[in-house]
Amino acid sequence: MVEIEAMADPSPPDLDERDLGATPRREIQRLVDEMSGLSQQELMDQVYRRVTIFLCLPCYTKWIENPTG
Repeated sequence: MVEIEAMADPSPPDLDERDLGATPRREIQRLVDEMSGLSQQELMDQVYRRVTIFLCLPCYTKWIENPTG
């Protein structure tokens, strides 16, 4: 069994002068508009994802030596 847990980088984003000039309400609305076309799963996948893969012994042996293929 292989468990893969991935999460988005929790560090704050780099901000520039343009970002600092935006009002919070306008920025929140921009983000909501940007996300409106995405499903709940797509939104969750941008933040956190956990996958469990059951591999047979030959596949596991091959995968563990080179997990990125």
